[in-house]
Amino acid sequence: MADYKKQDNNETQDQFEERVIEIARVAKVVKGGRRFQFRVTLVVGDGKGTIGIGTGKANAVPDAMRKATERARKNLQKVTLLGTTIPHEVTGIVAGARVLLKPASKGTGVIAAGGVRALLEVAGVHDILTKSMGSATVLNVVLATHKALVALKSPAVEAARRGKSVEQLTPFWARRTNG
Repeated sequence: MADYKKQDNNETQDQFEERVIEIARVAKVVKGGRRFQFRVTLVVGDGKGTIGIGTGKANAVPDAMRKATERARKNLQKVTLLGTTIPHEVTGIVAGARVLLKPASKGTGVIAAGGVRALLEVAGVHDILTKSMGSATVLNVVLATHKALVALKSPAVEAARRGKSVEQLTPFWARRTNG
């Protein structure tokens, strides 16, 4: 019976896709010289709007990956999606990195590179335009993208807050494909 529960637990964990963003060798300067470790940054997501970012640091890469995976799965957050894109334009800022995310019509694809692309793909976004401005530090760019995705608002909630209909807030191309 215990084997069955373990197998069931693995099936729930396997619904998440993992993508390694960066493996970096980092150094701490001490009296006798430098101490090297590895820092792994990765993202997990279910392709349906749930994402998590984790970083792990250890003396060996596999240990750092294990730590990063645990942290990413612990910090899962829900993202608001509108079909295969995002409901509205949003900018995420972390330190010197700024990432602009713009919704795109169906068939556009993911116009992004590096860590931004990996994060958007595991989130389940298939059509989006992005622009990274400022710092090119991979970790900060990914964190800025995550911050922007989490800041997205639901069209229904925003329409109710403004006293408008959902159709007035959705782009014309989103209305055509959905309706």
